[in-house]
Amino acid sequence: MASPISQKLEEKLVCSICLELFRVPVTLPCGHNFCKCCISDHWQKQERVPTGAEKGYTCPDCRRTFERRPELEKNVTLCSVVEVAQDGEARVSGAERCEVHGRPLELYCEDERRCICCVCTIRQCHQHQRVLFEEERSKKQVGTMANTQHQGNTAAASVLGAGLGAYWLSWLFPIQDSSEGLKSVILSKFTYLRKALEDFQCWTVARIEQEQAAALGRVGEDWSFLKDHLDVLNQYREKAQRLLACPDNRTFLQVPSRLRVTPLTWVLLAPFGKGRDMVDPFPRGDASSARLMDVIGLISAPSTPLLSPDHRNLTFDPKTANKYLELSKGNQKAKHSPSAVCGQQEQGSRFKPWQVLCTQGYSHGHHYWEVKISSHSVILGVTYHGLPREQQQGHKFNIGLDGGSWGLQVREDCYLAWHKGRAEKIQEQLYKNLGVSLDYSKGVLSFYGLGERMQLIYSFHNVFTQPLYPVFWLCEGRAVTLGHRD
Repeated sequence: MASPISQKLEEKLVCSICLELFRVPVTLPCGHNFCKCCISDHWQKQERVPTGAEKGYTCPDCRRTFERRPELEKNVTLCSVVEVAQDGEARVSGAERCEVHGRPLELYCEDERRCICCVCTIRQCHQHQRVLFEEERSKKQVGTMANTQHQGNTAAASVLGAGLGAYWLSWLFPIQDSSEGLKSVILSKFTYLRKALEDFQCWTVARIEQEQAAALGRVGEDWSFLKDHLDVLNQYREKAQRLLACPDNRTFLQVPSRLRVTPLTWVLLAPFGKGRDMVDPFPRGDASSARLMDVIGLISAPSTPLLSPDHRNLTFDPKTANKYLELSKGNQKAKHSPSAVCGQQEQGSRFKPWQVLCTQGYSHGHHYWEVKISSHSVILGVTYHGLPREQQQGHKFNIGLDGGSWGLQVREDCYLAWHKGRAEKIQEQLYKNLGVSLDYSKGVLSFYGLGERMQLIYSFHNVFTQPLYPVFWLCEGRAVTLGHRD
């Protein structure tokens, strides 16, 4: 805090016009000092007096008049004193400053009961009773200590006189006992839960190992059964070769009917894994050998995908196709061509995103269809017919963004399974030939890659409540062709 002497010195270094420390102090011929900008503004106002009024330049302090505007020169000595005062003020690092004038708070005004700076002393509080901080603090410390001591003595006397000490002790011990009992109960319950979880973990692991052993046993049985049928097939092959080598037409035409091959009427599923049920691929019966020959024939040509008896021939619905999607080959091929807008007029059922529905919808049973894509950046899936036609904010598609649609996005490096706006990443080999299996009754939607073998990519499990329609999204330059079987 500044001393009374430094405070009086600082008051002498204040400009009487702006009431701040001098900024570029100048001295008038009368000896009074002002800020250069302050006295210049003062004289400029005097120059703007109305015509006919007496003009002149006066000193704001002594009112001395100058006929000509005095030349203002910087008071170097006074400027140095102001700089020293400012440096001393800056060294008071912890001092608070006045919110109005930005000056350090140095005095306490007893009339207004607040801390003030030197400018406040001159402007607002020059007639008030002012004291130093130390004096005011000493008075308040003495009063506060006396008041606190008095209240403490009164409270102690009240507690002891009313017997409240025993009252609080009577509450303290029951609370402690209740807390300990509660902790004991909680610990015992968590111990029981921990033991139950450990038991359930052991049971679950044992059940998985048991089912694994049973599944491996079924695989072994099926493999043995396959080997037996391969032996039978070899016998039929030898007979067929001898028959083909026979030059007698009558003998060739009288071939036994058992050598004729019956058509394939069932689906060969992938082996155990990825959540698919184990199915015996070779039905046992009179025609098992003939069916086995069909299977072996398919296996010998791995480039041909295994077909399903529930194969569906789909067609695109032109009423729903985005205007940039060109449909051809009897509405079995869709291509995204931004350069050629579809000639049909805009309709309410057409998609604003680059999407198209199929005409066919399914509400029961099992269905299977195949799709060939030209490249990645394609989405294929199924949806209820009420899929929004408008584009969703932040997405170029709306397949799989709600609870009524399911989609598989083919990206350059992976797949994304979309449903309810959430995407699950699948790292699998990228296929251009894809198969889609929909078991409506069981609520299973599966996507397969068709290559040398049928590979499950992903399966959705849901309860379907409305007819489902195949739906597709195509990025620019992409094409999708629907599989067709006679």
